[in-house]
Parts: sequence; structure tokens; C-alpha cells
Amino acid sequence: MTNDKKEMKKLIVFDLDGTLAESKAAIDKEMSTRLAALLTVAKVAVISGGDWPQFEKQVLSHLPKGKKLQNLSILPTCGTKFYQYKSGWKLLYAENFTAAEKEKIVSSLNAAVEASGFKAKKTWGETIEDRGSQVTYSGLGQQAPLDEKKKWDPDFKKRDKIKKRLDKMVPEFAVNLGGATSVDVTKHGIDKKYGIHKLRDVLDIKISEMIFIGDAIFPGGNDYPAKQAGAFSVRVSNPDETKRVIEGIIGCLDNGHFGKGF
Repeated sequence: MTNDKKEMKKLIVFDLDGTLAESKAAIDKEMSTRLAALLTVAKVAVISGGDWPQFEKQVLSHLPKGKKLQNLSILPTCGTKFYQYKSGWKLLYAENFTAAEKEKIVSSLNAAVEASGFKAKKTWGETIEDRGSQVTYSGLGQQAPLDEKKKWDPDFKKRDKIKKRLDKMVPEFAVNLGGATSVDVTKHGIDKKYGIHKLRDVLDIKISEMIFIGDAIFPGGNDYPAKQAGAFSVRVSNPDETKRVIEGIIGCLDNGHFGKGF
């Protein structure tokens, strides 16, 4: 660990799918309670490959309303958008693709998936989603059942092969893996590292005062750029593990220090 253990942590940053909730599912009642408690002792941010409607459906509609939300920042599409709560949710910025960029990314994604041999025979909903500042490929489709998604590529090996092909086809863009079946394409430098830097600048909080929690903190994973930004990072396996981590963080912050257990 490179950060100063004695420095008080002020901002807890979470990935969404696989961290706060199962893929595309809402946070459960226990997670809502834990997050509400955390918002009373620290600022909180959520960064995900999903777009704004996904945050509303999975997180915001399940949190208590009120002034506590002013401690919450929402960064959709891997930090390429930033929302803050004032009297309501306000968009601070968005790094959107041009029409020509989107067209190239979509055609390259289709070609890379076809060449990889991993194109699914059965899908649920659209497999490619235009999220404005990000284009996302979902191996089984956007509406695939969670059980099917968990079985498709649990070790990321299928998507890693797709990513390697795509890296060569669209070197001007960044390709990262996230969620249960997703491949995310953004502009270079516009990823969760970018999001961490934006949190630092907008909230005036040093990166050494942040904790990042995610399930894809490994090279090629879409949470890894947050670790590369210098945020102290905790890799979790599922939302239940995240709940235990939140509980520990709340205990440490209540005691006025960041515990050595993290």
C-alpha cells in the first residue's frame, strides 16, 4: 500500500455491477441501508460502465431521499459523465463520441466478436448499446438473465480475446472489460482513472483520501484504471463482500481513523 495510512479517508468510490449489485439488478435493502449509513460519515461516489438510467433504476430509486444525497456523486459510463445532487441531479460534463466514431466502433465490435468465435447463438435484447460517451458490447444482450450471464464468461477469457482483436482495430480508443458480459469502448484517457481525477478536481479531495471498491481490479478490467490513478483499492468478489467492507469502513471512520485492515 502506497498511501499514508494515517490520512483520513473522505471519499469512498464504488463500481456498480458485481460490486454494489448483481449485474443489471437493483441494490438490495441491506445494501441500501449500508450506503445510507456510509453517506452520514463520508462522501460517496459510484462509477460504472452503465448509463444514467441504469443508476436511477439500480441505485438511486432505492436510497432514502434528502440532504444525504448531496454527499453522493454519480459517474456513468466509466467516468465520462458526472452528476451531482443539488436540489436535483445535475449533469456537470459528458465526453460524447461523434457519429463517425460510433459507427467505426460498432462495426469493429461486430467484426471482432464474429472473428473471435464467441458470438452467442441466443441473446436477450440488443448486444451493442450506444451510451453517448461509451459504446458497450454485452455478450448475451442487455436483458440477459443473470444466471446465463454468470456462466458465459466468469474468467473474462472470452472477452479478453475480443478485446485483443478490438485493440488492433480501433487503437485510437480504449477498450476495457467489466460487468458480467461487457466490453466497454471509450476515448483514451476517459476511464475510471479519468473519473477518479474528476472526483479529485470537482470535490477537492486528494486521491490519497479516497478508497475505491470494485470487482474488476486487474489489468484489462474496467476497475483497474481507478487503482492506476493511485486510489487505495479493495477488490471484492460480490455485493455481499462489499457490505462487509462498508461495515468495516464505517467503523473505522466513526473511530476517526482509517483501519489497518484495509
